[in-house]
Amino acid sequence: MKTEKEKMISGEFYEAWETTLVVDRQKAKEKMAAINSEKNEALRNQLVKEAFGSSKGAVHVEANVAFDYGYNIHVGENFYANFNCTFLDGGPITIGDNCMLAPNVQLYTAAHPLNPQERNDGIEFTKAITIGDNVWIGGGAIIVPGVTLGNNVVVAAGAVVTKSFPDNVVLGGNPARVIKEIEK
Repeated sequence: MKTEKEKMISGEFYEAWETTLVVDRQKAKEKMAAINSEKNEALRNQLVKEAFGSSKGAVHVEANVAFDYGYNIHVGENFYANFNCTFLDGGPITIGDNCMLAPNVQLYTAAHPLNPQERNDGIEFTKAITIGDNVWIGGGAIIVPGVTLGNNVVVAAGAVVTKSFPDNVVLGGNPARVIKEIEK
């Protein structure tokens, strides 16, 4: 029998208000408060590395960062997130090496049933987000549940990415579409 946390991480329907998940979200709020109030960059980035599920190499995150749990966020080397980035990380968010997020980027793995009674009952599910290496996501962009972005992708400011895209493309618009291909 899977726990609600195991169901959440694996993308199955789960009860969002189960006690363990409520406690985990409260712990995440405490971690966010410490991160967002820390003025020393080195200490703030160490707190981020401790809050995230895993990180390789240098991590730099500006305040105010927001996340549901923290432990489902995995970042590669040379990760940078500018001001006010949001990670709804009920499901895994995996980000490759040399990735940059501009201010107000939002990554959402959380999803909700279409059936209103199930939503009202607190039933949710997640879909993982995977971002390749050398990706730059512009200010105010939103990545929705289940999206995979290939390597060397650039997402224009304000784009809403609702489906997956391959390597070496520039995306923009709502819903996002390929604006151009990046020459190697």
